[in-house]
Amino acid sequence: MSIKETIEQDFVKAMKEKNTLKVSTLRMVKAAIKNSEIDKIGKLDDAEVVKLLDNLVKKRQESILLFREGEREDLATKEENEIKIIESYLPKAISNEDILSIADKIITEIQAEGPKDFGKVMKAIMEALKTERVDGKLVSSLVKEKLERLQQQ
Repeated sequence: MSIKETIEQDFVKAMKEKNTLKVSTLRMVKAAIKNSEIDKIGKLDDAEVVKLLDNLVKKRQESILLFREGEREDLATKEENEIKIIESYLPKAISNEDILSIADKIITEIQAEGPKDFGKVMKAIMEALKTERVDGKLVSSLVKEKLERLQQQ
């Protein structure tokens, strides 16, 4: 069953249970998926849905910071609860160790020699990780560190 189908089933279940927070959150998620499908002019696969859900989580994290600055703890708490609901549909994030092992493999394949090969290595790693839930900034910093150490040897 796809992530989109799971969201649809959980939406119906939440409506029957009268869980207003979950209903409103899943309604927003469904609308975001529908809008993306309209923009794309086609159905989203699971990898695209994961990317979309990640973006929704990031937007809420930014909102939480702003709400806390404005001393609106009630709204920040609501956003945190929405994040929990959205994250329940996301696959577990890949660990740093897994990222490093993939980076080692790709650096060996590409025969990277140092930071000058950063672009080629990042492109290959992100392609390899496209089905995983991963933070690009984290991958970038790990790869930079690894390539700098490689050059120093």
